[in-house]
Amino acid sequence: MSTEEHLHTLAIHAGEDEGLPDVAAPLHMASTFRYASAAEAAHAFETEERPIYTRWGNPTLAMLEAKVAALEGGEAALATASGMAAVSTALLTALQAGDHVVATTGLYSGTYSLLTRDLPRFGVETTLVEATNPDAFAAALRPNTRAIYLESPGNPTLALNDVAAITALARERSILTFMDNTFATPFNQRPLELGVDVVVHSATKFFCGHGDAIGGVIVAPQDFITRALKGPLRTFGGCMSPFNAWLIARGIHTFPLRMARHNANALRVAEWLAEQPGITGMRYPWHPAHPQYALARAQMPGGGGGVVVFEVAGGEQAGARLLDAVRLCTRTVSLGDTRTLITHAASTTHRSVPKAARLAAGLSDGLVRLAVGLEAVEDIIADLEQALRAV
Repeated sequence: MSTEEHLHTLAIHAGEDEGLPDVAAPLHMASTFRYASAAEAAHAFETEERPIYTRWGNPTLAMLEAKVAALEGGEAALATASGMAAVSTALLTALQAGDHVVATTGLYSGTYSLLTRDLPRFGVETTLVEATNPDAFAAALRPNTRAIYLESPGNPTLALNDVAAITALARERSILTFMDNTFATPFNQRPLELGVDVVVHSATKFFCGHGDAIGGVIVAPQDFITRALKGPLRTFGGCMSPFNAWLIARGIHTFPLRMARHNANALRVAEWLAEQPGITGMRYPWHPAHPQYALARAQMPGGGGGVVVFEVAGGEQAGARLLDAVRLCTRTVSLGDTRTLITHAASTTHRSVPKAARLAAGLSDGLVRLAVGLEAVEDIIADLEQALRAV
């Protein structure tokens, strides 16, 4: 059985109690749980063998956690309130004052802010290095480097990290590697199989798939997940709502089907964009125009993902006219939705990143990010075509 075929089964069955009479996974909305006696309550707090308080855990969250861990091929998982709660909880579990992080350029703006503005206030330094150059990661290491943070493909430049090369470097020095796999998803890329220690997701995106629930997930060895749960998650309170966990888990049932469609539609759109005279700088991991096309085909065997980035001839102003002219595509942030979403990254998702840092990472003022949805691809292309005529 292929990995893709197996994912279809895991997406439906993993984490769900087949012994229950409910065909659909039940939703446990309780914030706390009752005990038959004082002794039972004391035993629950001592052993944590049963639900206590939803900030500490919840059966619906546990179901989602088991499902995502299975999809990533990981030992355990931890659900969080958002993708950024997953990133911050994971890093705070591993780091302390005096530690150093080496991170890729081209990060999501929230992660960039955490690493460059917030963690330094607690004595943790970060060095950002060129995403596409594994040697740059080696050169940036210090004796106190405790973590390497990757995001591949990067948001929104779609720059790739050579994950296997970088994790090999980290293992030689007993450095933990963290990776945001939101854009690729386990359908297309398997970070743990490439040597990554801790995987994080914004489950808001492709896992949820319907734009109606925010959440994050960490996948890691059980010991790390236990420390994350008993430490930063409980202390800072970034727990996921049970209702959001239920919605995301329900979305995961169709995740492999949706991801295959995202991949196919995005590749078709990329092929069309590459032929348009008014388009410059188009990137999509599974298109030969991407400078790391060979690495993408090897590292992302399942597909190129659902995001295409490009520039319109004429720069930022032309890109703005394109966004104003679209009719089918939705002008908004995020990705992984059933509908196609389009945004100008420099003025929206990455507005908080200093311009010099944006440009150094390859995020130009005119870059347009297209999160390709599940509509008929001919309709998506027709909308872009009529919008380009208006530019």
